[in-house]
Amino acid sequence: MEFGKPLGSVIEGSLTRGLEVRLHPDVSVEDMRVGKFLVVQGRRSRFFCMLTDVALGTASARILANPPEPSNLFLQEVLSGTGTYGTASLSPMLMFTPTNDGGSPNNSKSKGQNSKSSLASYQAQSSAPVELLPVKTIPSHFSQVFDAAERDFRIVFGWEDDPHRRNFMIGRPIDMDVPICLDLDRFVERSNGIFGKSGTGKSFLTRVLLSGTIQRQAAVNLIFDMHSEYGWEAVSEGKHFSTVKGLRQLFPGQVQIFTLDPEATKRRGVRDAQELYISFDQIDVEDLMLVRGELNLSEASLENAIILRNEFGKGWINRLLTLTNEEIQDFCETKMGNKSSIMALQRKLNRLADLKYIRAACPHNYVGQILSAIDMGKHVVVEFGSQSNLLSYMLATNVIARRIHANYVQKAERFLQTKNPSDRPQQLMITIEEAHRFLDPATARQTIFGTIAREMRKYFVTLLVVDQRPSGIDNEVMSQIGTRITALLNDEKDIDAIFTGVSGAQSLRSVLAKLDSKQQALILGHATPMPVVVRTRAYDAQFYSDIGAVAWDDMPDEPLFRAAEAARADLGL
Repeated sequence: MEFGKPLGSVIEGSLTRGLEVRLHPDVSVEDMRVGKFLVVQGRRSRFFCMLTDVALGTASARILANPPEPSNLFLQEVLSGTGTYGTASLSPMLMFTPTNDGGSPNNSKSKGQNSKSSLASYQAQSSAPVELLPVKTIPSHFSQVFDAAERDFRIVFGWEDDPHRRNFMIGRPIDMDVPICLDLDRFVERSNGIFGKSGTGKSFLTRVLLSGTIQRQAAVNLIFDMHSEYGWEAVSEGKHFSTVKGLRQLFPGQVQIFTLDPEATKRRGVRDAQELYISFDQIDVEDLMLVRGELNLSEASLENAIILRNEFGKGWINRLLTLTNEEIQDFCETKMGNKSSIMALQRKLNRLADLKYIRAACPHNYVGQILSAIDMGKHVVVEFGSQSNLLSYMLATNVIARRIHANYVQKAERFLQTKNPSDRPQQLMITIEEAHRFLDPATARQTIFGTIAREMRKYFVTLLVVDQRPSGIDNEVMSQIGTRITALLNDEKDIDAIFTGVSGAQSLRSVLAKLDSKQQALILGHATPMPVVVRTRAYDAQFYSDIGAVAWDDMPDEPLFRAAEAARADLGL
């Protein structure tokens, strides 16, 4: 491995505040960009660092009081690097030490090595194993700073063709053509979040990640597609109209689409989507608690809903909607209900009958179809079509997720009892948009998604939350988010929420604030060994080719027909 030219020397620093580097005279401060990766070669270890700030310094206050004239280029050159200089602030993220064949780190002090000879030792051992460690010390004065090399990135982030891990390239550093990989096994074992203000490309980044989990078979996915962007195709942002392929087109044999609005789905030209309906007897009081704001339900109405549920069982909504005023009066006298609250509840629940996917009764168990597809390893996209308002979205997702929760709890308990590998449930990742609606402090403990975020990791279910308002998510839930992928945010409350429970948050805040509005993100958490700013992978024709997916339009008609028929047969249709 070749070392590049040194960029500067460490002049001061601490473990908590980071390192201060004085740039060498031949290095322009304009080449130092926030989010750039640098390495500091100490006497024993190599420190992998992120650049968090740049500044200008002067050796004397007289220069500031009497700066050279703009036309006096000679004096400016004389002062450059001596009287005036640039500095960079670095935040050490990891340290690694080349090991000898015996596995013990080089001890430059015991061998009397100076900084120069330790550089040579590291270069000579470029193929030797290294030990990645959290940063618990800092390099000495005048340690040299270099651009991070490709080998440094491979040591830290791995590579896609690693046979021992399911690595997936999420992007590249903002100033290098080196892949940055996520460990998908670690990614799916905890709940994760994709955050960013509107227009920063959250949906495109979500499609990239979902494609990776499908290709690498890291988990089976259930995607609640509020705006019909993930299943078949989506509109690409830009001046000219164009579309990008959805997951069904990229993985036709592995992705199944269910739709809550069959007519809208057919108008969009989606092929082979399955209808999905929900009946009133599948809606419980807990589901109404989630949408109480959309239905304008009072606390008294919800309390009377519990009384009705206890009296009439699963069919309580159907029974309520048929009650007359006299029957409501008789019920309240015998069951200690409140007539005005029950009448208000009846009036407001009539709004649910206007939703296209709601039925008084469903002879077919559509939610059971989704569970069967997931059990067979199919990735399921639930499209909402024109039913994408918050009431429709929140009600349907909660109803479906509650049944999946109950199903997976049973499976996990059976596996824990038998210890039989064949009984182990497949890892399931549920993707939801507008997550703060489900996980805000007032409802997070009542909704099934709050339960999944806090407890379901041990039951092999995790969340992928996509949101532009992370400050609206309950702090306890945010603390359970394992990996956070964050595009540009402007609101201070949202930025504070992203760094809940994260050490060194102050330096990372400045990095997040300097992101471009498109195709850049800060990644930190469980699936990556250190925070990293990436130029996110483009979701385009090159991506389709890279993941090896066969696009629907490129498939011959006969295999396409057989794949569709097989999917329908698997679901008992």
